[in-house]
Amino acid sequence: MNIYDKANEFAEELKNCNEVVKLREASEKIKVNQKDKDMLSDFRKLQLKAYSEQMEDGKVSDETKEKIQNMGSIISTNPSVNEYLQAEQKFSVIWNDLLKILNDAIGIDFSFEEK
Repeated sequence: MNIYDKANEFAEELKNCNEVVKLREASEKIKVNQKDKDMLSDFRKLQLKAYSEQMEDGKVSDETKEKIQNMGSIISTNPSVNEYLQAEQKFSVIWNDLLKILNDAIGIDFSFEEK
């Protein structure tokens, strides 16, 4: 069996993984509701703003932190968006683990940072 066959086999397993199925289902619920899509988009923009502030200033502004907290409170009352974000977080853990496994298999440190 060649590497492409293994990759296709892996893709099939991933597609049917419980966390992926739940994320796909939660995503479909978001897609059909414009209010939910807008809420998720606004939350993403706030996350990006917080990340940018952290990278540029070394910290997130109090104003941005407050906006994220307020948006988090609103999201927690929206079952569809809340479900999506939880499913996304669970998938993210698996995805990061898989990337680490693959990167470790390659055996190359791509960062080239001095240690």
